[in-house]
Amino acid sequence: MEKLKNYRPSDKEPFMNERQRDYFRRKLLDWKDEILRESKTTLQQLQEENVNLPDLADRASSETDRAIELRARDRQRKLISKIDAALQRIEDNTYGYCEETGEPISLKRLEARPIATLSVEAQERHEKREKVYRDE
Repeated sequence: MEKLKNYRPSDKEPFMNERQRDYFRRKLLDWKDEILRESKTTLQQLQEENVNLPDLADRASSETDRAIELRARDRQRKLISKIDAALQRIEDNTYGYCEETGEPISLKRLEARPIATLSVEAQERHEKREKVYRDE
């Protein structure tokens, strides 16, 4: 664990070697823990919040804030399932490889978006196809 603290994956080492897998596993687990901690805090705040505000404007504002917070939590819940899927790919040695081409996803992309399943090129193609269908 201590070895991973200052470690950064490099293109000079074999792609998705054990050390890189351990690094990304830790990164994903830390991210998941952070999301879960934030969710607990939000739930506590929502439970403690007084929803019986006498002023209609205050109540409406409070309910809007609540709805926004719940939507954000829902997005994070979906993110947790993507993190879990990435952790599973680490376990079955498919993590870091593009689902479309089978080619390695760049370390820079994985560093920025550890749940990535497509290489930058494949993601761009996917987004272009999506835009074409959306525009029709």
